[in-house]
Amino acid sequence: MKKTLFLLFSLVFLLAACKKQDKVVSSESADSTVTSADTAIAKKLPAPPVPNTIMTEAFVKNLATTVYAWGWPLTNIHNRVETFRALPGAIYAGGVLPLAPPNHLCMLNDYVEPAERAVACPNQDVVYGLSPLDLTLGPVVVQVPDFGDRFWVYQVCDQRTDGFASLGKMYGTKPGFYLLANKDWNGKVPDGITAVFRATTSRGIVIPRVFQTDDPVDKKAIQPLINQIGLYPLKDFDGKMKITDWKKTKVTPPDPNGAKTETKWVKPETFFDQLSDILKEVPPMPGEEGFYAQAQALLDALAKNPKLKQVAINAAIDADKNYVTPLFQFANVGYPVKYNWTTQRNGGQFGYDYLTRLSCAKANIFVNKPNETRYFYQDFDEGAIRLNGANKYTVTFANGQLPPVKGFWSLTLYNAEHFFAPNELKRYSLGTKNKSLKKNADGSLTIYVQNTRPSEDKVSNWLPAPKEIFSLYVRCYWPEEAVLNDSWNPPAVVKSK
Repeated sequence: MKKTLFLLFSLVFLLAACKKQDKVVSSESADSTVTSADTAIAKKLPAPPVPNTIMTEAFVKNLATTVYAWGWPLTNIHNRVETFRALPGAIYAGGVLPLAPPNHLCMLNDYVEPAERAVACPNQDVVYGLSPLDLTLGPVVVQVPDFGDRFWVYQVCDQRTDGFASLGKMYGTKPGFYLLANKDWNGKVPDGITAVFRATTSRGIVIPRVFQTDDPVDKKAIQPLINQIGLYPLKDFDGKMKITDWKKTKVTPPDPNGAKTETKWVKPETFFDQLSDILKEVPPMPGEEGFYAQAQALLDALAKNPKLKQVAINAAIDADKNYVTPLFQFANVGYPVKYNWTTQRNGGQFGYDYLTRLSCAKANIFVNKPNETRYFYQDFDEGAIRLNGANKYTVTFANGQLPPVKGFWSLTLYNAEHFFAPNELKRYSLGTKNKSLKKNADGSLTIYVQNTRPSEDKVSNWLPAPKEIFSLYVRCYWPEEAVLNDSWNPPAVVKSK
């Protein structure tokens, strides 16, 4: 399936490819979603499809499938931003999810709760915040407090889910004020702004992450820092650090239906009604002009022929089921490494890797860039058998083989829907944040992954599992070179008696 999707993407670009130019046309020079014939000549680009060219149902089906898979992550971000636009201010939705209108921020004041369903694969190693971006409304200011020795990183991603800013401990970012702006913004940068980061897309997401241990003392100590994290429109900037007591954030009632799966942000039935907006919000990267011309030609044909539009919608529905949904399984994300783990090393900087961008967006959207965080995914034990709470497992890190990081590491367990599995300890991950982990006599560290409570001497190292299938996930924040170059790999998940 992954090879088929890759070949589809490759075919479209091979058909649209032109001979190498002496000068590459940048995405910033594209002032419309489709290059007309005259403009194409002026830019030394091949001509786009001729208007009213006959499209067969088979062609529409195949092109619609490719366009849907390509546009799924972009539409996902678009719909998140549009959904949050109606919010009156920062809220804890359902009491658990930090939400705010575009160009404003909401921070949690502790770990995210298990009931959260807006973003799959959350973790309980950091305190999260979230801000949707709409940079057509103007630039926004980002506040960075003095975190001292505490690990932190702000994920700042565009509509492609690529990172476009460098804000975090690994960058040596200094406390102060930073500006996020659209690439076309030419306003005056006020005094007091340390740096400006520019996005090539209209919309995006900002997610601050600040490391916190399980120690109640640390949870108290982090509060003044969290209260200094801020994001707001440039017009509100006065050069002074704004303080927000996030514990006073308005809380909305929980979802009475208790959803089990992630919110469905992309609907194939309406995808082609939204595609025109997506193409305008996300200018083509160099080399994508031909693909955009094909996508626009498809939209033009669908607008004139209801029958072809239904063919395209049916293709999107089929693609959602047979292409996108299988990518939710970690076994289909990225590439394989030892012991049935999979990983990827271009998160947050996908470029033309549409398949990995799509698989990450489906399985665990909002992954950081690899120098910020490296991720390892696991659905199987060492014998390639699906992990299941009916069995007991151990994960043993040999002496000196804990994840080599400058930040922190964790092993998190997710249920079949990639959310936390409720358990008696309210424990969903183990790692750097846990000071009570016990090492073995030889210096190794064994984590016990099982549904039933182990003997008391092992409870500190117990990662509770549900009775059903589940997955494991290793995070390496600010990874060492051994993690980045695949020299280090998580150990096998071993089925025990």
